[in-house]
Amino acid sequence: MLDFLKKVTAGQTTPSNIPQKYLADMADQIEKTSHIDSYLYEKYNVKRGLRNANGTGVVVGITNIGEVVGYKIDENKNKLPCDGELYYRGYEIKDLVSHYIEEDRFGFEEVIFLLLFGDLPSKKEFAAFTKYINDKRELPANFARDMILTSPSQSIMNKLARSVLALYCYDEDPDNTSIANVLRQEIDLIGYFPALLAYAYQAKRSHFDNRTLHLRKPSPELSTAENILRMIRSDGKYTDLEAKCLDISLILHAEHGGGNNSAFATHLISSSGTDTYAAISASIGSLKGPKHGGANIMVIDMINDLKATVGDINDYNKVDNYLKDVLMKKANDKTGLIYGMGHAIYTLSDPRTTMLKGMAKQLAEQSGRIDEFNLCQHIEDTAASLYEEVHGVKKIMCANIDLYSGLVYSILNIPHDLATPLFALARLAGWSAHRIEELTSGGKLIRPAYIGISDKKTYTPLNKRKPLSSRK
Repeated sequence: MLDFLKKVTAGQTTPSNIPQKYLADMADQIEKTSHIDSYLYEKYNVKRGLRNANGTGVVVGITNIGEVVGYKIDENKNKLPCDGELYYRGYEIKDLVSHYIEEDRFGFEEVIFLLLFGDLPSKKEFAAFTKYINDKRELPANFARDMILTSPSQSIMNKLARSVLALYCYDEDPDNTSIANVLRQEIDLIGYFPALLAYAYQAKRSHFDNRTLHLRKPSPELSTAENILRMIRSDGKYTDLEAKCLDISLILHAEHGGGNNSAFATHLISSSGTDTYAAISASIGSLKGPKHGGANIMVIDMINDLKATVGDINDYNKVDNYLKDVLMKKANDKTGLIYGMGHAIYTLSDPRTTMLKGMAKQLAEQSGRIDEFNLCQHIEDTAASLYEEVHGVKKIMCANIDLYSGLVYSILNIPHDLATPLFALARLAGWSAHRIEELTSGGKLIRPAYIGISDKKTYTPLNKRKPLSSRK
């Protein structure tokens, strides 16, 4: 080990060559010193995960952007289940989506305007705004070659975060946090994002999957949803229904209140006064996590495992047995979770699921995959009763948007590893609004407190210290 450390300090090797036994031994030691017993959180009345004992979130801010209603609180502060509601700037999401469907038009760009500016635009305002976005569809000169294609990543989310950070270098005024400048930066990013996503996917597909590289320039006259399908598909073709289903999915993912992990990350990072690119890349990193945006991939993986295990997805007895095995940690990833069921906020229903479910059914019927839609419906209908059967406890468990978004993406032939990046593309609208809200209304560096509990120690000279593993 001493010889190895000498080589590291001399620059003759890299940390990636650290012996596995050393890493394993030190990891065990670090886990011991890093672990905090759960009883201490109760002792000091610390809300783990900023959650109250009843599962509700600790109130840490006020927002005028999005409102999530998943339960009611009675006069005794008891949490009461209710049908879910979601509002963008005061407009109920069901109202917005139903009108876009009724008017048979794309609505995502209008929702971006709504989230940024606080209300729906006039026809003239909307035309001007969409022109600003469309003028930024094409990436800066040589950006795709230098920043994406020459260094592809297996993780498209990581590539998106890196690309956003890199755009700082192409900005003539990157650190200016005036609202006008931040708005300009955010509109630029919103315009660039479909190309960032598509090129990151094509680079990964070519380099790691040994597939043909298909690169198309974005079309300024097309909507965000249309540009995405055009650039990720080898033939560049799509139907109007496909594009409008993706558009609805983007709308439903665009915002979810200030308390979700990535939106809170936007507030947290923005409160330090840092630049837009740093704040948005941090939000992408948050969304990548499997406990947040990455959960949609977990649903897709579970459904694929179910199909492989059960065989006939119309045999609901076998499906139920599989789901019970999942709950007993015997199937899928052994976590005991039926992905796509349950939500941190919603109790009786997730309004986003209700809206996407209708589009999913229409797509499934048109593509001859109604059996897969019925499977999702069966999971939604039976998960709670199966949970009670396995665990002996009644649990309110509604289907969340991930259950049906996975099906929609599958029918649209959207690759597995684009599910979370598409979530990021949609949520960029909400993050942008939250960044401006923090800059205009926050005013203080977000700096919560942690209670220090380490034992006090006295210094021991180096040659008298015992190995870590032998110390108490």
